[in-house]
Amino acid sequence: MSKQIVILGAGYAGLLSALSVREYYNKDEVQVTVVNQFPTHQIITELHRLAGGSISEQAVSIPLEKLFKGKDIDLIISKVESFSVDNKVVKLANGSTLSYDALVVALGSQTGFFGIPGLEENSMVLKSVNDANKIYKHIEDRIRAYAQTNNEADATIVIGGGGLTGVELIGEIVDHFPKIAKKFGVDFKDLKIKLVEAGPKILPVLPDHLIERAMTSLETRGVEFLTGLPVTGVKGNQIELKDGQTITANTLVWTGGVAALPIVGESGLEVDRGKATVNEYLQSKSHNDVFVVGDSAVAFPPEGGRPYAPTAQNAWQMGELVGYNLYAAFEGKKLEEFAPV
Repeated sequence: MSKQIVILGAGYAGLLSALSVREYYNKDEVQVTVVNQFPTHQIITELHRLAGGSISEQAVSIPLEKLFKGKDIDLIISKVESFSVDNKVVKLANGSTLSYDALVVALGSQTGFFGIPGLEENSMVLKSVNDANKIYKHIEDRIRAYAQTNNEADATIVIGGGGLTGVELIGEIVDHFPKIAKKFGVDFKDLKIKLVEAGPKILPVLPDHLIERAMTSLETRGVEFLTGLPVTGVKGNQIELKDGQTITANTLVWTGGVAALPIVGESGLEVDRGKATVNEYLQSKSHNDVFVVGDSAVAFPPEGGRPYAPTAQNAWQMGELVGYNLYAAFEGKKLEEFAPV
C-alpha cells in the first residue's frame, strides 16, 4: 500500500515540499495531499505592492491547481482545525479527517499583537491577498472622505512596525497614493503618514548606511518616523505611544510582529514559544515522522546563536530539503542537513 504524506499549508515551504517530494516518488509509491485554506499560493513578499495599488491581485495570487498540474498532488481547500501528532490525525474545518505516514507542517504564522490593549480590534494587518485589498480600499475611502469633510483623522495613516513589511508598505503608499489623492482633489502633502517603531531604528537587520538611505528617501516623500516609541494602547482611532503622546488616525496597519499559530503548540509537538523545535534535518525534535518548515518552526544553525530568520528564501529552501528528507526517511537513507545559501 502506498505511503501517505500530508502537507499542511501551501506557502513557500509547503509548496516546495510537495513539488520536491514528487521528484523522488510517483503516485503509486506515495500519495501526497496538500491542505491549504485558500485555492491560491499567495506571494506574500509582494503583498505590500498589492496594498499600494501597484500590481494586480493576479500577480500575487497563483492558483494551486495550476502549480500542481500534472504532479499527482491531491489538493484540499480547507482550514486546518487541529492535528494530533500522537494520534497521527488531522482534522479539517470541512469536517473530514486525514491520517498520514509523514506530516509536513507549513502553516506559517499570524500577526503578533503582544497583548497591547485595543490593538488587534482597531488595526488592519498584511498577511494575505484579502488583507492587501482591504488596506488599499480603506485608504482610498479615507482619502475620499477627507476630500469631503477635511477631517484630519481621515488624512492620517499610521504604520505600526519598522521591519521590512512596514517599510515596504509605507514606500508603496507614498509612491502610488498621490495619484489617488489627486483623483479626489486632495493635495497628497496634506496627508500625514507616520511609521511607529518600538525599537531604536527601522530595518534593524540592515547596516546603518542602508537604513539612513531608506529613511532619507521616505522622509523626502513625507513620511514621519517615530522610533523608540512602542504603541501602548489603541482606543478607537486614538493610538497611544509610550511617551504619552496620542495620534488620532482612521488608518492603522499593524506589521509589528509575528506569533506562532496556537494549533502548532496544541498538536503535541515540542515547541519553543509556540513554534515547533526541529533538528538539523527539519524533523520535529519530539516526533521524527513530522517535518516542520517555514514560520511554524524554530530552526537553529549548527553553531548555535540566533534561529534562522523567517524569510521567504529560507522557507523555499526548507521546502526543497524536506522533499528529499521525506524520501530519505522512508528509504532508510541519510537525511540532509539544512544549510541555507
